[in-house]
Amino acid sequence: MAAIQTEAKIYTGIGLDFETGSLDCTTGACTQLAMQAIRLDTFDLLERYMKYIAPYDKQETGGSVKRKVLKNKHEMLQGKESMDYQPAALEYSGITMDMLISMGVDIKEVAVSVIDFAKRNTLSKGHQAKPVLIGQNITFDIGFLQQLMNYSGLVKDFEKVFAGTKDFYGNFQPHYLDSMALARLVFAGDALMTSYKLEIISERLGIELDDAHDADADVTACLNVVRVCSSRLRSRTDEGGITIQRNEKTRNHFKI
Repeated sequence: MAAIQTEAKIYTGIGLDFETGSLDCTTGACTQLAMQAIRLDTFDLLERYMKYIAPYDKQETGGSVKRKVLKNKHEMLQGKESMDYQPAALEYSGITMDMLISMGVDIKEVAVSVIDFAKRNTLSKGHQAKPVLIGQNITFDIGFLQQLMNYSGLVKDFEKVFAGTKDFYGNFQPHYLDSMALARLVFAGDALMTSYKLEIISERLGIELDDAHDADADVTACLNVVRVCSSRLRSRTDEGGITIQRNEKTRNHFKI
């Protein structure tokens, strides 16, 4: 009998980076979002997305977002229910309130775009082929992504299109790759590597980082770090390689 032919799955990742109004995802606003989708086997770029996010008020989680109509650029900082737009954070990213008011997109529209982006860049069927998130210190961005989905009432849609699992509390946790962790694997034996900021990792790997702290530029640099680190790990088979001693099996099957 001929062997059953199975089609190889194509796994994809979505590089993601937020610029924000503060470091706290429970109070700070999302100000800019950039995404780039890649294949994990070839690292080919599939699609990219970048939007500024219009000012919005704080909401109860799961509620619909009410966009605030501003009379001037300072009003956002005055209301008790306004999201946090700290001047230091805006200066850090080079984003102004005027930019958000004139070029920003409604937060619900951005959330819908994230869902559609993931759907378009899922290239194989099955739960395992759903996209994983990729980022530099990605857990920071996941907090703001969760805010985005909660405020837009799209948590269930988010859970359907991204790879992930429910945690002990029943909350969905997306699967992710952190470029810092990959860099630590590559440079773990390098005593000169004392920091794993994106700028430093990029410099050590010979990767250009233009417009640091712009979301789209940071995603590009992060994915280039993943490309280079993955290539080094994939090809590291001889010099400095690690061997694992094979022990006698005590069981024939594993659950995972």
